[in-house]
Amino acid sequence: MKSKIKVVSIALFLLALMMLVSCQKQKAEWKGTIEEENGVTVVKNPKEPMYGEDVFSLEEELSIGVKEGRVEYMFSGLTEIAVDEDERIYVLDSRAFEVKVFDKEGDYIGSIGRKGQGPGEFQGPDNIRITPQKKLMINDLRKLLFFSLDGDFIRQVSSAELPYFSNPKMDSKGNIVGSTMVMDLNPKSELKKYNSNLELILDIAHIDYPGGPVIDPFMPEFCSENTKEDNIIWGIPIKYELQVLDLEGRTVKKIVKDYDPVEITEEEKEKQMKNFPYPDIKLDIHKYHSAFRRLTIDDTGRIYIETWEKTEDGEGYYYDVFDSEGKYIAKIPLKARPQVWKKNRLYTIEEDEEGYQFVKRYKVTWKY
Repeated sequence: MKSKIKVVSIALFLLALMMLVSCQKQKAEWKGTIEEENGVTVVKNPKEPMYGEDVFSLEEELSIGVKEGRVEYMFSGLTEIAVDEDERIYVLDSRAFEVKVFDKEGDYIGSIGRKGQGPGEFQGPDNIRITPQKKLMINDLRKLLFFSLDGDFIRQVSSAELPYFSNPKMDSKGNIVGSTMVMDLNPKSELKKYNSNLELILDIAHIDYPGGPVIDPFMPEFCSENTKEDNIIWGIPIKYELQVLDLEGRTVKKIVKDYDPVEITEEEKEKQMKNFPYPDIKLDIHKYHSAFRRLTIDDTGRIYIETWEKTEDGEGYYYDVFDSEGKYIAKIPLKARPQVWKKNRLYTIEEDEEGYQFVKRYKVTWKY
């Protein structure tokens, strides 16, 4: 009799487990649609993601930086991080005018670059990337610089004729996507594709801003990334829409999502007014933020969109995550802005309460 009861109990347990798994799969059902519009695939996403927050988790596994001690581990103005295939970490310190390099374990290897006006020297570095050709590309004031991953200077290309050139990304063909900002009576931002010498290949898009003595401190800015297939994912957060361009510059896919706009708080408005240095220019602050803030992708093709929605503790923001098809899979809280997603690792730049900066690496776990 006890044996039969035990068998029945096991059967009930397995049945309950199967029902639980079934329910979980039903909750993970994507409720969007995929349609064809004029030859373009349009992925339409609902407000709610496929999975809850618990589908994603982070575990800190490395911290680089000290308040006191060896100068190699002290930072003064970190702006960006790059990570190579050997998981060496390249840290751009704009105030120190150098790139510090650390190995996978966080041990200091050496530095690249220095302040100056000569070949391979920095005047105002603000962006760092590792190209598909395994070169280090650094956007400096009026020029792009290229180094080997061992720190040898290779070449530089002038960007002096590209006003406020920013966020360049190189594809496997050596072409570069970047944005410019024209500041005149009719200010505008432009997203363009160039060859390796910064000669124009393609006008992708532009956005016009209010002219005259008026400026919106929360004006939307271009976001873009290159995929492994050399497609370009880009968006202007006037609306929640991403476009995917193929190698010929044709739009082959649009990723859209329903969302609730986030209102600009009085605290945010007061901060902008307090810190704005031009008394003769009027601030035109709208009621709502733009649809989103920034875009990053990982090496599996997931797309991470930084929203304006703050986490409950107010220390970070929520990120919308889409899979490589463009389906909205998760909404995750992050306290620090993602710098690099690579090999199931997330790299960030963080500050403590005293303002000291640290480079952090987290192990990323997805449970789907």
